[in-house]
Amino acid sequence: MKHLFLFSICILMATMTFAQVQQTNSPAPQTAAQPQQRQQQVSPESSEWYYPVPPKIQPGVGTKPPSDAIILFDGTDLSKWVSRNGDAAKWIVQNGELVIEPGTGSINTKEYFGDCQLHIEFKSPAPEQNTGQNRGNSGIMLQSKYEIQVLDCENNPTYVNGMVGSVYKQSAPLANAYTKNGEWQVYDIFWKAPRFGTNDELESPAIVTVVLNGVVVQNNYVLKGNTPYIGFPKYAAHGRMPLSLQDHGTKTSFRNIWIRNL
Repeated sequence: MKHLFLFSICILMATMTFAQVQQTNSPAPQTAAQPQQRQQQVSPESSEWYYPVPPKIQPGVGTKPPSDAIILFDGTDLSKWVSRNGDAAKWIVQNGELVIEPGTGSINTKEYFGDCQLHIEFKSPAPEQNTGQNRGNSGIMLQSKYEIQVLDCENNPTYVNGMVGSVYKQSAPLANAYTKNGEWQVYDIFWKAPRFGTNDELESPAIVTVVLNGVVVQNNYVLKGNTPYIGFPKYAAHGRMPLSLQDHGTKTSFRNIWIRNL
């Protein structure tokens, strides 16, 4: 009898131990703090859209502009330009080129622009005895305020944030992609205008990418402000503004100027 009693106790203890192990290995019951995760069913079509349809344009071939470009200079006249004071532009058109007439002042487009893609080609005049900032100097003033430097940079040392391809006095170019004096240099500029909000406060700064002769020389550079010759850049609220080309006293030439609103 004693042995039977001890055997029963052993069986009972083994059964309780097994039950505890089973309970430990069982999944925890779902509660409000542990919701069941379900895989959301997503179809390929849920991430596709069809409107609005981008406009169809004809890309330019070679030096030809795309079909939606605004032609600012096609080699014939200055009908798209005025002097900074609003009078007729006094630069010279010859042999299909737009040539600065030193001392007549900078010129502005009649049309105003914001975000844009700009194509413009320039050629430096004979260097003569000029050096540094006096050799082939001009400037492309985006929205009349923000300068991309134009300069003869063939064996012409100068401060690097004032050489060709620079955002003048702000950002040196990533490389000197200028070829030779007397050869046409090609700029393609992609411009995101600054945004201003309540009380004329800056909401987002200007950003520019500059390609010179097929080489990226400014890569999404964030501007600190405008382009003062003396002092440091700052922003003042404005909207769409003309594109301006600078008269810096040398007979720099331009051609094939076109722009696209973005």
